[in-house]
Amino acid sequence: MMKDNAMAHVEVTRSGAVLEVRLNKPKVNAIDMEMSRALGTAFAELREDPDLRVAILTGEGDRIFSAGWDLKALDRGDVHLDEWWTEGDYGDGGFAGLTENWSLNKPVIVALNGLTVGGGFELAMAGDLIIAADHVEFALPELPLGMVPDAGALQRLPRRLPYNIAMEMFLLGRRMTAQEAAGFGLVNKVVPYDGLMDAAREWAAKLAEAAPLALQTVKEVLRSIENVPLEQAFHKMRTEDLPTYRKMLKSEDAEEGVRAFVEKRNPVFKGR
Repeated sequence: MMKDNAMAHVEVTRSGAVLEVRLNKPKVNAIDMEMSRALGTAFAELREDPDLRVAILTGEGDRIFSAGWDLKALDRGDVHLDEWWTEGDYGDGGFAGLTENWSLNKPVIVALNGLTVGGGFELAMAGDLIIAADHVEFALPELPLGMVPDAGALQRLPRRLPYNIAMEMFLLGRRMTAQEAAGFGLVNKVVPYDGLMDAAREWAAKLAEAAPLALQTVKEVLRSIENVPLEQAFHKMRTEDLPTYRKMLKSEDAEEGVRAFVEKRNPVFKGR
């Protein structure tokens, strides 16, 4: 595994087609603007480098994945709460590089190593697959601070959980265990901490073997048709500008996949 860079408490390593992004900012991986820009740079590398097919996002140690927004930076006046999304420079992809990254079609596996709260929870929900260590807990502590979790939780959580359960987390500060989250489908898999990265890397290796354009088409299409009525969703796929989907339909990889199936061999995908 080759280390690519380590900037602003974000460690980025490459292993073949897999990019690993690790938060490492003691004590709680609180994300300020500099760290957010570093995450944005990492996910931009994933998006732009044709040799990269999937990413794993995790945190250092077993205590905490991220406490989210750096409130000390807010208290210092580095950024103001009013229209924080335009006043601050959070970099490519919005807060933490992923919460509003509408152009990233490559999948991100989130491997939760510890407590996942506030903006850290919002960052985790912006991934595509979530594997949690069995001691992980989730919480949204913004309300007692006079704020709301508006970097993804208000937008995403009621779409992932039953409405009333989401409201318990918003209004009452309910903590949710990894096991509960898995029961609701919020988390894909719960594993012992010692097996967390092995599980994430196993999934990443499997995704890296898939046809890249087909893999990326899934995110592109789902983002386009989310919350669209069924008939309209078909219409959007048939008529709207979905460049990855169109490219996939005409790709050499699609021909190779069918040919390999007929010839009873493993396909060799090239991403074109």
